[in-house]
Amino acid sequence: MSSPAAPGRVVIVGASLAGLRAAETLRREGFRGELTLIGDEPYEPYDRPPLSKQVLAGRASPAHTALVRAPDLEATWLLGEPAAALDPHARTVTLAGGREIGYDRLLIATGTRARPWPAPEEAALDGVFTLRGRDDAERLRAALTAGPRRVLVIGGGFTGSEIASVCRELGLPVTLAERGPAPLSGALGAAAGSVAARLQRAHGVDLRANTTVMALEGDGSGRLRAAYLSDGDVIEVDVAVVALGAVRNTEWLAGSGLAADARGVVCDAACRAFDADAVVTDDVYVAGDVARWPHPHYDGLLLAVEHWDNAVRQAETAAANMLREPPAPLRPHRGLPAFWSYQFGVNIKSVGLPTIADEVVVTQGAVADGRFVAAYGRQGRTVAAVAVDSPRWLPAYAGFIADNLPFPPDLHASDAPDPLRPVPAGLALDDRSTHSPTAAVTGDGPTASDRSTHRDPRSPLTAPPL
Repeated sequence: MSSPAAPGRVVIVGASLAGLRAAETLRREGFRGELTLIGDEPYEPYDRPPLSKQVLAGRASPAHTALVRAPDLEATWLLGEPAAALDPHARTVTLAGGREIGYDRLLIATGTRARPWPAPEEAALDGVFTLRGRDDAERLRAALTAGPRRVLVIGGGFTGSEIASVCRELGLPVTLAERGPAPLSGALGAAAGSVAARLQRAHGVDLRANTTVMALEGDGSGRLRAAYLSDGDVIEVDVAVVALGAVRNTEWLAGSGLAADARGVVCDAACRAFDADAVVTDDVYVAGDVARWPHPHYDGLLLAVEHWDNAVRQAETAAANMLREPPAPLRPHRGLPAFWSYQFGVNIKSVGLPTIADEVVVTQGAVADGRFVAAYGRQGRTVAAVAVDSPRWLPAYAGFIADNLPFPPDLHASDAPDPLRPVPAGLALDDRSTHSPTAAVTGDGPTASDRSTHRDPRSPLTAPPL
């Protein structure tokens, strides 16, 4: 397909990290035309990771999370009014207020929003929060500062675990309910999740793995007072934080003819969007959390990665390709997924895709010491690595993954266990239980014997020994 003429007008829908980095790359690569950024929030781009860490802990204010940006961007900022529709044929974006913005090239970087609690009446209770933006962080910080009797965190992913960590740092009682076998298991697999589970319990978190929050209950004034859990317990809580993942912001693309749905906007490795007929476009690009693309290291699996590093690199790739003039080749986005988190005084970093692995092995350090690296394999190939308080080694593992090296990797590291002991990825990294055999009652709910009648007898209470 031939490329259209060099753009005179570039519109970026999404004025957050990916949008800003794309705009900066466009200017750095020599684009001197009209540049417009559209954002649904009233704020200029800010950094989201500190919201669940420094801001909640009171070490920084939401206003101090603004991203540093190039002073000579020369862009028009349309903030506080989201995009409502896209017409690729007319090359126009319609804002919620009805105004139409024309473009020659468009970058979709609308990202995600927090998944709300599914029961609207319960979600509206005073004391129920989500955390995604600056305003969310400010409201939740005020609620934590007020000294609630107990905080309930619903979901044990990165955000939920970091919120639980801040609660313990502030001295607040906190219960974390996770439907999976362990916190972080959805992102890092059950093996690393088993370590996160013990870390949380060691810091006083009332962790309920394999547990679902069935309902939230308010008092007569509409304020949250209790939560009902699938283990039969009823806990008294003043604050509940819903951390059930993200919803991709694609609704505004309905009727546009692009390959976009709740899973994201499909694009190729050059970040060019596909239409509904699977034909690649040359004037619409995608980057950041909202993008789904076939990753060359994972057999073309369509990935959507919701983390900082990917947003930056994909935005830079998209911007460079928007300005490409044939016969110059397209630049592929080949970056490996990389995640990081700081919680309970521990630095956790990951590269690759732990969740697709069928085996895992500790390759450096020791789980018992709280400092180690674990490599993940799939069908004899290294596909991921997780480092706990050992971040310096991850670049080497990224190279193993990119080079499709065999699993387990042959490191000859001085701190490598001897021998290496690969185990199935669903098991814990050592021979200790992933879950507690009992859970203490924290409210006025049923007794332990009553709770046992609510537990699925098929669900194991302990991990099998290795």
